[in-house]
Amino acid sequence: MRAVLLLMILLACPQAQAQMPRIELNAGFHRIDAEVAADQKNRMQGLMNRRSMAANQGMLFVFTQPDRHCMWMRNTLLPLSVAFLDEQGQILNIEDMKPQTENNHCASSPARFALEMNQGWFASKGIKAGQRIGGIEKSPRPQ
Repeated sequence: MRAVLLLMILLACPQAQAQMPRIELNAGFHRIDAEVAADQKNRMQGLMNRRSMAANQGMLFVFTQPDRHCMWMRNTLLPLSVAFLDEQGQILNIEDMKPQTENNHCASSPARFALEMNQGWFASKGIKAGQRIGGIEKSPRPQ
């Protein structure tokens, strides 16, 4: 009985679940420690139910093909900024997203990746559309 209760608690706690793969990215000389959501399950989960994220951490979404992908914030507790990236990691546009909303925030043109960071991270570093996020080529293949 005790083991069943412990298992139920662990499964209910997002931090106790298996971690997604990580990758080191950069925006100029700014280092980013990104979890990678390269399969449908992880892309759907994203950063839902997280209460905090370290200053230079984020989540890289790897899509199966370039498209005008959209993100939303259902069950996401953190205010985030999302940068949509093309195949080479060039930033197409950056959108700020409010927690626990279902508004769509979409790529301005076909994107292959989306990088979510704490809200204001890109602006505080002077990072804008047209700049490149390095390290994208090391990301796992999407599933």
